[in-house]
Amino acid sequence: MQQRNSGNRRPSGTDGSDFSYRMVVDNRYTKVAKGKSALSKVLVIQAVVLLAGVLDIFFTLLKKEPLETLAAASSSITFISIILGELGRKRSRANFLKFYMVGSSIGILVLIASVIQSNIQPKARKFFVF
Repeated sequence: MQQRNSGNRRPSGTDGSDFSYRMVVDNRYTKVAKGKSALSKVLVIQAVVLLAGVLDIFFTLLKKEPLETLAAASSSITFISIILGELGRKRSRANFLKFYMVGSSIGILVLIASVIQSNIQPKARKFFVF
């Protein structure tokens, strides 16, 4: 049996003259790769900061002091948003990245509220003697 040799098939081997053509990557793909790399770095930094917050909560519990609910809520929200951000980054899911953006923002706002609340209470006790 003879194999068909169609003229529009891609040749199995080349002489190397099309190397530069084959190695060109479209600009939008390099932008996506750079964006994913930057997002990966942001997620790692955010995870390290979250770890510091969780350790603070852990040591607070070890000292048998009352747990700050806002700090715990902030850590939970941020943890979930980091997981969604990592899934969105790996799988290129825009919806996961949107949830990451919203969840991360809410987590930061709750953390700021927790810090403000914890700093105001000791100062208020100093000025007002009950």
